[in-house]
Amino acid sequence: VQLQASGGGLVQAGGSLRLSCVASERAFGNYGMAWFRQAPGKERAFVAAISWNSDNTHYSDSVKDRFAISRDNAKSTGYLQMDRLKPEDTALYYCAVRRGLQLDSRLGTYPWEYEVWGQGTLVTVSS
Repeated sequence: VQLQASGGGLVQAGGSLRLSCVASERAFGNYGMAWFRQAPGKERAFVAAISWNSDNTHYSDSVKDRFAISRDNAKSTGYLQMDRLKPEDTALYYCAVRRGLQLDSRLGTYPWEYEVWGQGTLVTVSS
């Protein structure tokens, strides 16, 4: 499976963006997925994760109550709705799927738990 992330851009603080992650295969619906981000000079960090059937979600403390992860398996697409954006949210955002764990609601929060990655989409939040 291949992933294509999009939806990044330049937004003012307090604004919103919606990221999309389109998968090349319908098997996407069998895998948990997540969003990570990497700011310049920093390590890749967990943002949010969702189980294959959307029954389970988890967020980092820094985005909880501002971001919402969702998915539409019929469209093989995952989403990250980002509201009340802050300058510290500026980063390259990556989507990833946990291909090694099918039809399992356990969520991973470490990059090494995800085998397939999209190319990243840049989010820049100005103050």
